[in-house]
Amino acid sequence: MEPAAALERIGYLLDRAREKSYRVRAYQRAAETIKALTPEELADRIRAGTLEELEGIGPKTASIVVEVATTGTTEYLTKLEETTGVALGAGDELVKALRGDCHTHSTWSDGGAEIDVMAKAAKALGHEYIVLTDHSPRLTIANGLSRERLEQQLELVAALNLELAPFRILTGIEVDINLDGTLDQDDDILERLDVVVASVHSKLRMEKREMTRRMVTAIANPHVDILGHCTGRIVVGRGRPESEFDEEVVFHACEQFGTAVEINSRPERLDPPKRLLQVAVDLGCSFAIDTDAHAPGQLEWQPYGADRAVQCGVTADRVVNSMGADDLLAWCAS
Repeated sequence: MEPAAALERIGYLLDRAREKSYRVRAYQRAAETIKALTPEELADRIRAGTLEELEGIGPKTASIVVEVATTGTTEYLTKLEETTGVALGAGDELVKALRGDCHTHSTWSDGGAEIDVMAKAAKALGHEYIVLTDHSPRLTIANGLSRERLEQQLELVAALNLELAPFRILTGIEVDINLDGTLDQDDDILERLDVVVASVHSKLRMEKREMTRRMVTAIANPHVDILGHCTGRIVVGRGRPESEFDEEVVFHACEQFGTAVEINSRPERLDPPKRLLQVAVDLGCSFAIDTDAHAPGQLEWQPYGADRAVQCGVTADRVVNSMGADDLLAWCAS
């Protein structure tokens, strides 16, 4: 293994393990710095012990570069490979049935990797496609995409798809559900997208009846394909409580309007809770088992959602991303 590749892989595995983003970025920056050196320059700096003079190279990353250049591997990487894996459980067979991921982010909003990096990582995992769902403009804290930036992104995705075929990046958005249930993007551009995930990101403590009305209004919108992380809860650290809504009304609307309920696989979300997921199952909803990945390593998180899905009786035929890309697009258009 080359030193830059080892640094990149360490960053990927730290992402997979939900380590702090600054640690991940440190290894990514170090990898870019090492990539910029010729083999001769790298060898000279290793001999002279001057790696740490380079921007983005500290004692830890310098020692890893030396170790990999000398031995072809690094003990730290071996340890991460052994300890950060996502264990398969009850949802093992369901994971195998999944053919893509309908909720991913890139550096165009609040993700940590470029679109092509996310796509290539998904392809390496065996996915046939990912849906790129960067945030809509109202979510300024996440660098949400204006109409103009979204149109630019569509052009870039079209070019990348020519390069990556037969793998496909499907166009999409995680559109914010406004307080009145309308969507935070123009109808005409939403119509051009392959997949629309609609999520509540603001005023999460809204009164139950109003939140129910807000969510149902969005679910009924013909542009919405998937209801994202429906309670907005966070279950790690200080946490965040669930939004309150009438689950039978909301999930019945999902079933009636053909909007899939997302089973969000992020370890800090695991949304919806199993008691609500069971309601959605019993009411006949369809589902999307998504990672909501903001970095390549996070694309491996689908087992967290699949385990919960199987525990609540979700079968592959009810999961929209068990479809191939063409069938998924037909489902979204129906």
